[in-house]
Amino acid sequence: MKTYLKNLNVLFLAALSMFAFSCNPDDENGIAEGNARVNVFLVDAPADYDAVWVEVLGVEILPKGENEDNGSAWINVGNDASEDNMINLLELVGGNSANLGEVEVPAGEISQIRLILGENNYLMHGEQRIDLKTPSAQQSGLKIKIDKPLMAGISYDLVLDFDAGKSIVKAGNSGQYILKPVLRAIAEESATIEGVITPLEATPVRVIAIINDDSVSTFTSENGSFMIRGLVEGDYTLSILPNELYLADTLENITTVLGQVTTVSPVELELVPEDDGEGGE
Repeated sequence: MKTYLKNLNVLFLAALSMFAFSCNPDDENGIAEGNARVNVFLVDAPADYDAVWVEVLGVEILPKGENEDNGSAWINVGNDASEDNMINLLELVGGNSANLGEVEVPAGEISQIRLILGENNYLMHGEQRIDLKTPSAQQSGLKIKIDKPLMAGISYDLVLDFDAGKSIVKAGNSGQYILKPVLRAIAEESATIEGVITPLEATPVRVIAIINDDSVSTFTSENGSFMIRGLVEGDYTLSILPNELYLADTLENITTVLGQVTTVSPVELELVPEDDGEGGE
């Protein structure tokens, strides 16, 4: 996802939703003959707010060959019995995730998934609650193309990355904030970078993985860990941006391999040097 390193007040254009599939034989839970299982999770969402709450009403999957305009062709992903559909996106960092449910689908290929949001979406900036307006065109579901083959008897994890920061757009001089997600797909053979950054007093710490002209970012979790999924193979630069009390840091030549997790050595950030006050009368 394209990341603008400084101008958070311009507030970002895109909630990129990504999905990574990992497949494992389902030995214990049993999958009906001819079916595959899809487990859906929601992950990483960096943003410069205190909280970003979204109302997730459902997730649906479209098998290959079905008409997306045919409502009955979409397969609903079963959710937990809980009636609480509110999710704070900013808690989904450092490898944390929210389980949106699971469903069995006919083996073959799925072409699309859509995330359905309600209207009760808002952000918290300090003690101020700011409602997020959702365009009516998006209330029917945010669609992501997949074109992913599914083998019978296999369980797949589908991970949606909802970038809260890039999803929020301030509408001119009206004072309104609009939720405008944009989605992207990540294949199962994508790479991952993870690590730990201390001290915890340096939070919030933004970690940006940069390769050529592209970048993907996240924030560290409450224990200082971070995980950036959905990367292409290659050599990355990690830009580490802590709060104003600590010095930024950069890690060069972080090599990723498709299908593997690259763990970087722990990073300990240094305090900004104090002004010694010298300078004459």
